[in-house]
Amino acid sequence: MSNRKLVDLPTPSKKASQDSDTSSDNDPTVKRRRGIYLLPNLFTTACLFAGFYAIVASMTGRFESAAMAIFIAMVMDGLDGRVARLTNTQSDFGAQYDSLADMVSFGLAPALVVFQWSLSGLGKLGWLAAFVYTASAALRLARFNTQVGIADKNYFQGLASPAAAAVVAGMIWVGMDYQLDPVVLKIPVLVITVMVGLLMVSNIRYKSFKDLDLKGKVPFVAVLAVMLVFVFISTDPPLVLFSIFMLYAFSGPVLTLKDVRAKRASRRSQATVDKEKDKEQD
Repeated sequence: MSNRKLVDLPTPSKKASQDSDTSSDNDPTVKRRRGIYLLPNLFTTACLFAGFYAIVASMTGRFESAAMAIFIAMVMDGLDGRVARLTNTQSDFGAQYDSLADMVSFGLAPALVVFQWSLSGLGKLGWLAAFVYTASAALRLARFNTQVGIADKNYFQGLASPAAAAVVAGMIWVGMDYQLDPVVLKIPVLVITVMVGLLMVSNIRYKSFKDLDLKGKVPFVAVLAVMLVFVFISTDPPLVLFSIFMLYAFSGPVLTLKDVRAKRASRRSQATVDKEKDKEQD
């Protein structure tokens, strides 16, 4: 038998093991499992689905269904952001996904639907007008993404793409509901399509309504007012919705002109005051 002694190898202590685990947690190179928030992205997916369905419906001549799908996409788009803020589930992925869904549902879908419905009768001029709308929506979304955290949240710079899509979709829905001939309306349709497209890339300010507090308490009469709004819309949904968003589209230029006149008046009054002070000093 060998006379060599058996030497026990030192076993790592519990403390050393804990230190090792702690260091691995603090190591930035260690990959961690990542995921996305499900709830807000479900609404974004529903928005994207509605926009895609609008395109497919227009290809088969179901323009009324296509217009309604765009309005449904608008509702879903409004819900995803508010749900994310209420549940504190905002993320960079959600913001990018929402922007891409908006491009499909409010940039591409309205342009293709209105082209299939009426603008195709104008030939090249028709699809160029549809392209102006789509390009304007893309530029509007790109500008919005670069101004996040910088611009005033209470106002939009330019007409928001969902509101522009609501104008175009409402126009189509009214035409289908009242059985208007799209061939006869092709020039007014062209003007409205290009107009809302240019409003999207303008510097005109629009109220964003993001300052509405949905978590706070409201008077009982506010609930009654909301009920009356739903009743009013249900009387004639195509005409009422189209009228509301057309008024919103025109509200921006009207308010901008009002602000410009107010600033000019204040400058004139200030200049008058300065002149009077100069005269008193003389």
